[in-house]
Amino acid sequence: MPPHLSADRPAAQPPGRGSVDALISQTRRLRGDVDAVRRDVPGDGADPEDRWQRALCDLAVHHLDDLDEHLAQLRDGPADAVPPAPPAPEASAPRRESLLSRVGSAEWNLLTDEASWSGELYEILGRDPAGAPLTLDELPSLVLDEDRPRLTAMVTDCLVDARRIDGEFRVVRPDGETRTVHMMGEPVLDGDGGTASMWAVLRDVSALRRSQRAVSESHDSLQSHRHRAQTEHRLAVELQEAVLPPWHGSLRLPRQGPAALDLAARRLPPPSPALIGGGWYDALELPDGETLLSVGDLTGHGVAATSGMAMLLGALRGMAVTGTRPGPLLSWLNQLLDATVQPALGSAVCCRYRPGTRTLVWARAGHPAPLLYRGGTGRRLDAPQGVLLGATTGAAYGETEVTLEAGDVLLLHTGGLVPGDDEAASERRLLGLAPRLHAAATAQDCLRTVVEECGEGARQDEACVLVAKVVAQP
Repeated sequence: MPPHLSADRPAAQPPGRGSVDALISQTRRLRGDVDAVRRDVPGDGADPEDRWQRALCDLAVHHLDDLDEHLAQLRDGPADAVPPAPPAPEASAPRRESLLSRVGSAEWNLLTDEASWSGELYEILGRDPAGAPLTLDELPSLVLDEDRPRLTAMVTDCLVDARRIDGEFRVVRPDGETRTVHMMGEPVLDGDGGTASMWAVLRDVSALRRSQRAVSESHDSLQSHRHRAQTEHRLAVELQEAVLPPWHGSLRLPRQGPAALDLAARRLPPPSPALIGGGWYDALELPDGETLLSVGDLTGHGVAATSGMAMLLGALRGMAVTGTRPGPLLSWLNQLLDATVQPALGSAVCCRYRPGTRTLVWARAGHPAPLLYRGGTGRRLDAPQGVLLGATTGAAYGETEVTLEAGDVLLLHTGGLVPGDDEAASERRLLGLAPRLHAAATAQDCLRTVVEECGEGARQDEACVLVAKVVAQP
């Protein structure tokens, strides 16, 4: 900064070069570390959190660049008093023209109405260095209309009440570009205590403010994204809970006296709330006295998956009530899913149980076959052919029948029930539970055994399991 016009003292000398060079080196090392972190943040802008993190890194880099430039000016002293110095040994410094365009200084003498600007201030304001510096009366002509009262108030407080200046305003350069300038200054008093002049340091903070706005906007976007995700998750949970039977214990279907089937089911939650999906389990007593059992899963997560699941489950129940058999029922579900606006894939097992003959008629669509436990051993039921729902137009689904006995346990489940295992390994582990399921008194006891074996955590997605134990008729 040039010496004050009215101050009867020499300009301050810069501090020791060694200590400032050390600070510059530290700043540049830190800047490199922050830049490395910034490069690790994905730059495609797809994720709101990534955009927020990158904006924070950009803002930190701007701060460090400014600190580097200010320390360089502190080391070199006023441009018109000390010749340019070589860069620090660790890294090459920015070009000096770039450095000096960021911070400028000025002094306005109230006694002589003289003004003195540094060359840097001419560059910041886009003025011709050959022209005369603007007086305090002329300076507001560069400022945006809405910011002029702020500048006037700061200058008045400084000249009248001897207050320090610390504030920002926007200026319009001759080329039409708008810049944000931060001004810091104070009055210079004469021997009688009156204000003789005012000096100020003016800094172009346009890039810094842009970075701060980017941080704020990306943070707002992230908060909005999180709020939307929380709302969608809440809707998905409420929809799922409204559709799936809230079985907290064994369920005996009505209108069957002592009951032909003892039922229990549970949904095992996903590792993350965001992964709530379209899995379901269901049991429904039909008008003809038969019982509908179904388990299935729809691809995807969130509201789209749970709403699609609700649609399929509603259609499945409605067609089953009309007497539609499992094979044709899955064909209609496939056609329904194939005709939806947002195509998706689904898998399902659909069974009709006739209590009078203990006959189970079932079909599947790309889903694990039911497991049957009898007398302490278990086996997978021979599965009819059936592709995934929504995979192809006009698909047909075969059926098969099996006769059950009193005490038999039927296990229906979605994929991923056993964490970390493929379908074959999962089946082996579940069939290994046969002795324990044979000893279980109720369907709820059987379900508890399955859940203990599979665990509540470590799975990649949610899973549904339904247990049906055949009850002997009195």
